[in-house]
Amino acid sequence: MPFMHNTPERLSTEQLEVYFAELVESHSWSTVKIDRNGLQFFWQYVLKKDWQWLEIIKVPKVQTLPDILSVSEVEKLIAVTYRLRYKVFILATYSMGLRLGETLSLQVGDIDAEGKQVHIRRGKGHKDRFVPLPDLTCYALRDLWRKHRNPAWLFPSGTGSIESIQKATTHMDRGGAQAAMKAAVKDCGL
Repeated sequence: MPFMHNTPERLSTEQLEVYFAELVESHSWSTVKIDRNGLQFFWQYVLKKDWQWLEIIKVPKVQTLPDILSVSEVEKLIAVTYRLRYKVFILATYSMGLRLGETLSLQVGDIDAEGKQVHIRRGKGHKDRFVPLPDLTCYALRDLWRKHRNPAWLFPSGTGSIESIQKATTHMDRGGAQAAMKAAVKDCGL
């Protein structure tokens, strides 16, 4: 963008439209808003000029999943998921109200089956917390672990042989979990 060497007050509406169009493609909406708000402040309070921001940058349409799925919707997600590790992953995530990264990071020692709780380490805000462990989720986690017996992770990385999964030193890949959930959502029409 050759015009980016100009000072902000010399940028035309067309140049800003090009800049923000490229920014929307390469960055999150929060980054776009920071740039837009900074330029808007500069024009209004430094240059004392009015600017028609709606003509320059429009909020991109984002499709999001509903924040809360019903029990029957979660059951459908699990039913259309083929691999056991992803079935249990979806069950654990929804039944305990966890974020994707929190479920992936679960370790064997985080489960207190007797006390029916799970220790979530370094959750949002890098805070630890305890969440209730439903019986069905406890049984599913135990069944999954008995199949792979990784000494550290409930959702270990690795594909193929049980030996590679048993020896995995990291948890399952975030992208794989997201892809499995997106495929399940698509397959059951949610």
